[in-house]
Amino acid sequence: MNSEHGLAGGRRDSAAPGQDTTAATVGSGEDAQRILRTLRDELDGLDRTLLETIRRRLDCCCRIGLHKRDHSIPMMQPHRIGVVQERAAAFATEHGVSPVFLRALYELIIAETCRLEDEIIGAPSTSE
Repeated sequence: MNSEHGLAGGRRDSAAPGQDTTAATVGSGEDAQRILRTLRDELDGLDRTLLETIRRRLDCCCRIGLHKRDHSIPMMQPHRIGVVQERAAAFATEHGVSPVFLRALYELIIAETCRLEDEIIGAPSTSE
């Protein structure tokens, strides 16, 4: 996202070759550090939300696994995996996110979901 600008985050290096920008940045060093702390705090909050969302998603998948086990529904639902992957691809296109990244992320999430469902479906049913 913004990689066409050449630097991370889309920032452009506007200094001419050989131009000393040290004096201009020294005075703003404290501001730059404060802004960086603020941005990192925001990122930490987003990470907490992301991790909690992943935990909740896995919990929901476990409940789905229990339902499948208790009602003799096969674990593998290939059409459902396709739906999830297509939704991620559409999101990537819509929001300028790398579809390769989202596909890889969802492959990991789906692999973990399948592992959990395998464990659950292999366990004895509790609905009897």
